[in-house]
Amino acid sequence: MPAYGLFPADQFIVTGDAGNEDSILPQAKWFFRGQTLALPKAGLPLPGFERSLSVWDDLASWVLRTLPEAGPVYPPLVWLGAPDEIRGAKLDAAGLSFVSPQGTMPLTLTERLPLNQSWFDASSAAFFHGRPIKMRGNHRSGAFVAHSFWPEDFSLPARPEACSMAARPVAFRDWVRALPQGGARSPFSVASIWRRQASVGLQPGQPVIGFMLNGAQGDDDEAHGGHFALITGRVGSDGHIDEWLVYNFYTLDSVSEKGIIAAPVTLDVYLADLNSGQAWYRPSCMLLAGLRDVRLVQHLDAALGRVFNQFYRHQFAYQHARANCAGTSISVLRTLGWNIPRRGAESWLKAFFGLPLVAFRERSLTRGKAVFDYLTEDRTRLYPAAAFEEIAADLLRLAQRQEGLPEGRAPSAFEQRLADDLDELLLVRIPQLPSSRAWGDWPVQSSREYTARVPADPARRKIIPVPPRPFPAALRDPLTPKEPPLRSDYAVLAWGLIFLALILFILRRLLA
Repeated sequence: MPAYGLFPADQFIVTGDAGNEDSILPQAKWFFRGQTLALPKAGLPLPGFERSLSVWDDLASWVLRTLPEAGPVYPPLVWLGAPDEIRGAKLDAAGLSFVSPQGTMPLTLTERLPLNQSWFDASSAAFFHGRPIKMRGNHRSGAFVAHSFWPEDFSLPARPEACSMAARPVAFRDWVRALPQGGARSPFSVASIWRRQASVGLQPGQPVIGFMLNGAQGDDDEAHGGHFALITGRVGSDGHIDEWLVYNFYTLDSVSEKGIIAAPVTLDVYLADLNSGQAWYRPSCMLLAGLRDVRLVQHLDAALGRVFNQFYRHQFAYQHARANCAGTSISVLRTLGWNIPRRGAESWLKAFFGLPLVAFRERSLTRGKAVFDYLTEDRTRLYPAAAFEEIAADLLRLAQRQEGLPEGRAPSAFEQRLADDLDELLLVRIPQLPSSRAWGDWPVQSSREYTARVPADPARRKIIPVPPRPFPAALRDPLTPKEPPLRSDYAVLAWGLIFLALILFILRRLLA
């Protein structure tokens, strides 16, 4: 039976008009108007939190009430993009038709979004020709309108190749960067870095938690840091991974040039949707933890579902420094009790003096403040690559039961349960899908690496402007607590006091 993550498809209704459904928050209904969703049949999604509490305070209180057992878990909304799917299809050489178990059918492609910088071309057709593919799309006028192409041979082998890894972040950094362009043109591969003694490896139906690291885009100088997401699901038949759920945190306050809307999505949509799929833009890596019990995966699903409800209600906002894809995911994991090591800020000193320099040079206080917030944020929350490395090294330490965890910490209840349930750890490389897009690379994890990669002249940088998506005032909850000030707000105040003191000093000297 088809599934969305842990949840069988028969627990959902598929709709192309969320406005007619009751089992969706009014705010989410607004974001997904006209979109194809899978919505839970059994009542409303999990409610939002107590309105008097911040998102993380309330999530923490819920976690304390529900550990060690997760309790009932309801399916989240799942953004599908299109309602129909075809498995086992074989594309013809020109990409104009395909053969499937249902016969031969003409093929057309969904509409390319105006701001999308690349598209399916002859290299794409050549890549998919001759291999079994899964497509999502719409049956229309005797043809199939494809929204996504997923290579079904991108699956877990029965016996993946063993790979020795040290439980150190730098070892995983070296692995991510080992192949040219971060593996953008390399084959799909799976390696086992740890397996419990007497384990036979991951089996169909076995629960998994995954950690997705997408690389840098080759033609967008705002996207060299990559992207990060959490994954839940079960191993599919023949090792299929396409039905896993990817919890994709992405800004809701602008209209993505790729058409991305933040949501839980199936892995084939997340990576291979023709407009929004990450694999059309850059190479990707996954760390997979196969578990012997489903309880922690259910716990993570429930927590992420609650956070997405908060996100749609605008009870916290996506911010590129404080609450981006990595930062929000890390906050969920730390709130659950996984004390992922912090890497700390890059440089408070550089940030303090960089704020006025950038503000004056670019004539923008907003940009000066952004630099300050970037340079003072914990790098495991700021950079997807740093989050991936620290999670991978810590998970391997837990698996190996090594003594001396970072900071001398004792395992929390969540960490102990995770260590007890681990069965196998896998590293997966997913290449970039060929198209008219430039090839991507591995993601940067410092301002120095970013500066080295982008053109020094701002006028030569490739940046895709996107329109805003203003959130309707009528959908805002007036009792939602205000978000705390940014660190840069305090820095601006400090610089204001310094300039005021300097002016007073000069005036005193002139009037003396």
